[in-house]
Amino acid sequence: MSENAKKRLVVLTGAGISAESGFQTFRDSGGLWETYNVEDVASIQGWYRNPKLMTDFYNDMRAQLEKAQPNAGHKILAELEQYFDVQIITQNVDNLHERAGSSHVLHLHGELTKARPVNDSDPSKIIDIGYRKLEYDEKNSDGEILRPHIVWFGEAVPMIEPAARLVRSADIFAVIGSSLVVYPAAGLVHELRGRTLAYLIDPKEVDVPAWLNFRIIQEVASKGVAIMRDELLKEAL
Repeated sequence: MSENAKKRLVVLTGAGISAESGFQTFRDSGGLWETYNVEDVASIQGWYRNPKLMTDFYNDMRAQLEKAQPNAGHKILAELEQYFDVQIITQNVDNLHERAGSSHVLHLHGELTKARPVNDSDPSKIIDIGYRKLEYDEKNSDGEILRPHIVWFGEAVPMIEPAARLVRSADIFAVIGSSLVVYPAAGLVHELRGRTLAYLIDPKEVDVPAWLNFRIIQEVASKGVAIMRDELLKEAL
């Protein structure tokens, strides 16, 4: 199948797709919100109150991410690039989609393996730090103090409009492992064109407006994505 003939599959992923990889999520039972106050570790106000706590928190997450591995859900999405123009929009700050082989990943909430200056969001200033620790008073070559490249509560989400354009362009759309309660990401479903084929994959019940007419697959990501793949390929091949 030629690139031009491929239908566009746009996928919005949330913490649920990474949970099976052993990467601790924020909102699930036993998640990070039960251990930490969200205002202390995931808000811009928390950063200005205690940058060392915030830096240490994301250093710990980065160490956890290094040990995590992409699961079947991530891998199937990468494999689907053989048949579809797969564009992933993720609410996750991990790099498991990329490590599974996905070519097009838009990160709404930043990336755990990157850092940027505290007072400068210029994309050219973002640096890759891999899995190493970031010191809370570490500076770049220009003498600017660095912070985790994460979009915190209280900050704008600069990639939301590019994500909205992708959703509007979808021939097929899927939500995988997202509770659809975190805005503005949750609002992306309202960008769908009326007749777009849409899937929602999550082991829990997710409240979605009835008019969206999602095909609900109530399974964990690895099983649910496999079901979606089989249905899509049966239709496409």
